[in-house]
Parts: sequence; structure tokens; C-alpha cells
Amino acid sequence: MAKNLGQLAVGEEAVVSGFAQGAKEYRAKLLAMGLTKGIKLQVTRVAPLGDPLEVSVRGFSLSLRKAEAAAVLVEGS
Repeated sequence: MAKNLGQLAVGEEAVVSGFAQGAKEYRAKLLAMGLTKGIKLQVTRVAPLGDPLEVSVRGFSLSLRKAEAAAVLVEGS
């Protein structure tokens, strides 16, 4: 079952499976940041109020807002 990146807990790993419907405004930005289908990532930190969250992807750390993270669909690794 696919869920969005924002639903993962700290330390969880997942594989990007695509993007949510209606996420056109974020899709190009996320693809440019390296979040392509099939790439493995891990949630490393979440801010105290839950926004933003930090993920480790392709050897670097990336911070995403809740709305951006919700646009990324992931599956457990």
C-alpha cells in the first residue's frame, strides 16, 4: 500500500513510487531535487511541530514542507 512521505516516522526507509494526483506545482521541483521514482530515502528528522521534515536521499539531506512531502508517494523498502 502506497502512502505519502509525510506519513513516515523518523528512521523509516521507503522507495519513491510516484506523485499524488494534483501535485503538479510540486512535481517538477521534487524531481529536480532528486526524488525520482525508484529512489530509496530515509526520514532523518522532523521539526517539533512536524514541519519541515528532513530526508536523506542520494547522499544528501533534503528538507521538505508538509505539503511537498504529501505530494510524494512512497512504499516500504
